[in-house]
Amino acid sequence: MTIAASAPTPPPATALAPDAIGRLVKHDLDGVDALIRARLASDVLLINQVGEHIVGAGGKRLRPQLHLIAARALGYAGQDHLQLAAVIEFIHTSTLLHDDVVDESDLRRGRKTANALWGNAASVLVGDFLYSRSFQLMVELDRMAVMQVLANTTNAIAEGEVLQLLHVNNPNVDEAAYLRVIERKTAVLFAAATRLGAVLCDLDARHGAALHAYGLNLGYAFQIADDVLDYTADAAALGKNLGDDLAEGKATLPLIHAMSRADVATRQRLREIVQAGDAEAMPEVLAAIETAGSIAYSHQRAVDYADAAERALGTLPENAWTAALRGLARYAVDRDF
Repeated sequence: MTIAASAPTPPPATALAPDAIGRLVKHDLDGVDALIRARLASDVLLINQVGEHIVGAGGKRLRPQLHLIAARALGYAGQDHLQLAAVIEFIHTSTLLHDDVVDESDLRRGRKTANALWGNAASVLVGDFLYSRSFQLMVELDRMAVMQVLANTTNAIAEGEVLQLLHVNNPNVDEAAYLRVIERKTAVLFAAATRLGAVLCDLDARHGAALHAYGLNLGYAFQIADDVLDYTADAAALGKNLGDDLAEGKATLPLIHAMSRADVATRQRLREIVQAGDAEAMPEVLAAIETAGSIAYSHQRAVDYADAAERALGTLPENAWTAALRGLARYAVDRDF
């Protein structure tokens, strides 16, 4: 199946607002939520409790939305996109469970984390259950191309987790190293979600590459914006403790940029803060970030990636679903939580 390419002109400005995107995708997303709950079920009670706690917490469901919208943008009219969206959400949810254990987090989306309630062992093992359940679901679709994309994606995510672990309390992390972690931990799953829309439609490689580029750039934009919010957002709206990245010894882009621009004494102090994971030093960090203009710099980097995501949509047919993808690129950098 091939879709005629649009003229090589800059993408139009049409983009759906978040509310309109929500209405557009609601029917499909309701089907995904029902499927998630049906396939989450286990005769092991603890799996049901932990799984429902994190899946039931809601969240943006951004990754499954991306897949649903990408498939519809290319004219998909079947039902397999619902199952693939559930697979993507299961993979994402399992990484959240594992992340919270590694980071020793106690708050996510404004609620206690699973590891805070049931302990690390239960969280890790239920995360493993969700990983394996996701592969059961994708095998049911019996499409080698789907399995290949998702197998490569989950492997890259695991690499990203280990890479990030190596960077904890490391003040020598630069922007390039930071972006390598984002690519594997966040952007590759965004890219898989959108690219699989083309795979599901049996489209030629050009459309798959365009949606992959869109998802990858959107993933960068989303995560950089998220890291900015860790220094600027309202904690209640964000649903986690501000400064968590700092407490975990993670140098994200605002702090990395500030260290690269600071005077010698301030740079040395920031290095000590990262090495110690000293969240009590947040006022000093915020002052250094403000002096260096690091929030504006980081936000602009996120906008650059969001713009690249929009440009990647240039070969897609113009319809409401493509406008939704464009809107999600703008939402990624304009949101306040």
